[in-house]
Amino acid sequence: MPDRQLEQRARELYHEAARRIDPATAGRLRAARREALAGTQHAHRPHHLARWLVPSGACAVIALAALLVWPSAPHPAAEAPTTAAAAAASGGETDNALPPDPEQADPNLYQNLDFYGWLAANDSQPPTH
Repeated sequence: MPDRQLEQRARELYHEAARRIDPATAGRLRAARREALAGTQHAHRPHHLARWLVPSGACAVIALAALLVWPSAPHPAAEAPTTAAAAAASGGETDNALPPDPEQADPNLYQNLDFYGWLAANDSQPPTH
């Protein structure tokens, strides 16, 4: 309770002194207060800026790392099985090559064997335009 009374008495004395102060001193006190407040606002700016730069920089680093790690184009398969159609399209094999193994060949190739026989018989003719 004595602290509360001391605080109350100090407030009363402060308010009484503020009312009795002369205008010149009051002006100097207001100018000093403005200067002090302006100094604290400038002191908080770097801290305020740093408060935004750290998370922004962290987000930029994460985005850059994601771009570097994420593949930009799909990688081709290391070993793609070749079919008879792919081998014929490549043109790198000779005409007398053995047919592919049945396990590796496309089952649709065995459906129209007559067509492939006809195609082989008529393939030697030059194209007409």
